[in-house]
Amino acid sequence: MVIAVIVAGGSGIRMGMDIPKQFVSVYGKPVLIYTMENFQAHPMIDAIEAVCIDGWQDALRAYAQQYGISKLKWIVPGGGTVQESIRNGVYHLEDKMDAEDIVVVHDGIRPLIDDAVLTDVILKCRQYGNAVSSLPYNEQIFRADDEISTTCYIPREKLRRVSTPQAYRYGILDRRYHEAFESQKGIYGSSYANTMMVELGERLYFAAGSERNIKLTGREDLELFKAYLKMEKREGQGE
Repeated sequence: MVIAVIVAGGSGIRMGMDIPKQFVSVYGKPVLIYTMENFQAHPMIDAIEAVCIDGWQDALRAYAQQYGISKLKWIVPGGGTVQESIRNGVYHLEDKMDAEDIVVVHDGIRPLIDDAVLTDVILKCRQYGNAVSSLPYNEQIFRADDEISTTCYIPREKLRRVSTPQAYRYGILDRRYHEAFESQKGIYGSSYANTMMVELGERLYFAAGSERNIKLTGREDLELFKAYLKMEKREGQGE
């Protein structure tokens, strides 16, 4: 079994809007529905669990019904941090998944997921026990000695940009989340499932990534998303 956990618990303050950014409408459809449609259409995804910001659960159910997201089986309350939200989603599946089943964790505000990326993440997870979407890093990275200078750079050949989707064998992910919150390790700041796993001693395996897989953090990202949609529409019309 492969279950997608879509994390949609954020408030969207940085977007500067009065509703959570995952529910912002783009061409008449909420961002979160664009995201979920990718998982709905993918043949390897058996079910979807959404971790939703409190107060928006009924709206999400209504949107899912309107747009035919029939794989959405559960809506779980979000937490105060992204790690608490993922934890809530993982714990909720404890009586629904076996240890060898696969959980795909994905940000609700990453609506442009290539089928090939999602497929590769799942296949790599079946092979290695986990997989994280990744891309090479093409800029030069220097480590700051102080606020104004540096004497050390990190070879970019050793770097990877990691994002979601990420896939994990359920038994390992569930056990590690219990360990992390009991030990208070790997759950603060910008920590995510992948960084937590590394902090707790797990080796992660790279899967395919895509430059299209943008995260809608600010208004400029929203405009880029709109541009991608327009481009895809033109391509679909053969222009």
